[in-house]
Amino acid sequence: PARWGSTRFPGKPIADIQGKPMIQLVSEQAEKANLVNEVIIATDDKRIYDVVLGFGGKAIMTSQNHRSGTDRVAEVAKNMECDIVVNVQGDEPLIPPENIDLVVKPLLESDDLSVSTLMIAIKDWAELLNPDVCKVAVDNAGYALYFTRAPIPYSRDIGNMDNPKNKNEIYVDHFVFGYKHIGIYAYKKFFLLEISNMKISRLEEIEKLEQLRILENRYLIKVVETKKNSVGVDRPDDLEKIPKI
Repeated sequence: PARWGSTRFPGKPIADIQGKPMIQLVSEQAEKANLVNEVIIATDDKRIYDVVLGFGGKAIMTSQNHRSGTDRVAEVAKNMECDIVVNVQGDEPLIPPENIDLVVKPLLESDDLSVSTLMIAIKDWAELLNPDVCKVAVDNAGYALYFTRAPIPYSRDIGNMDNPKNKNEIYVDHFVFGYKHIGIYAYKKFFLLEISNMKISRLEEIEKLEQLRILENRYLIKVVETKKNSVGVDRPDDLEKIPKI
C-alpha cells in the first residue's frame, strides 16, 4: 500500500532516495524475495500511480476512503487469484527480501494459521521509548499478546522508564528491553478479506495500530523473530537514516 496523504510526510512514497522514488526501492526489494510471485503497488493517488508505471512497476488505483493499509491491500486482493497476500509497508525502502520469505513460511507450513508478522529485539533505549516504534509482546508459542506504542514490557526493577536506575545493564536483557514490531504481514486471502470488513476496534482507534483489530476479535497472530532490521521512513528527516545503496 502507498498513499499520498501521510500526516507527517505527504507524498512520502515518491520521495527521492539517492536518485530513485522510495516506492521503487521497496518494489525492487520485494521482487528479490524467493516466495513472491507478483509485486503490486496499491495506491490512492494518480501521482504515485504514474511514478510506478514510469519505472516499470505494476500499480492499481484504490479508493481514497480506506481506514488502513490493510484495507487498501484487501481491495486489490479480492480480485486476484492467490492464496497468500503479503502486505509490505511502502515506506521501508531497504526491506530485506529475507524478511518477506520469513513472514510467508509459517502460512505455507500450517493450515491453521491465517496471519503472521515479524519482530526484532530492541537494542536501543531511545527506540524503546519512541512512540513511532511499535512494540510487541508475545507468548511462549510466539503468538502476539499485544502491540503498542508504549514501552513494553515495563520492568518495575528499572524504575522510571525515562530515567532508569541501571540503564547500561538492561541492554543485554531482551526480556526487559522488548521487541520492535516490523510492519510486514502475510495473510491467507480469505482472512484478509474478512478482517477488512470488520469495524475499527477500540484499541486500534486509540493506538492507531490496525493489527489490534485482529487481536480484539480474538484471532491469533503468529510473530516470527528476525535478525534483519528494516529502516522505516515516518518523517522527512528519516531519509537521512537510509544508508548508501
